[in-house]
Amino acid sequence: MLQSQSKKMLLPLAVCLMSLVLSPVTQAEGMETGSIAARQAADQKAALAKKAANRQKAAEEKQKAAQAQAQEAQKTVEESSKNAELPK
Repeated sequence: MLQSQSKKMLLPLAVCLMSLVLSPVTQAEGMETGSIAARQAADQKAALAKKAANRQKAAEEKQKAAQAQAQEAQKTVEESSKNAELPK
């Protein structure tokens, strides 16, 4: 009879112990996961901002290069028109 009572009490005791053992681990992981996720989100946001800044800088450089090329073409046209106007 003592064995049957101990078996009946062993199962609830085991369930309680397992829940106590696993509860703090689950909470600690949840806290770490939140801070890790927040850090990763901040890193991703910073990377996107840096990428956008690089794109903006590249667009500005491309625009400046196009303006310089247009000015060079304008000078070439002016020089060729001056050479054409001069009598030989």
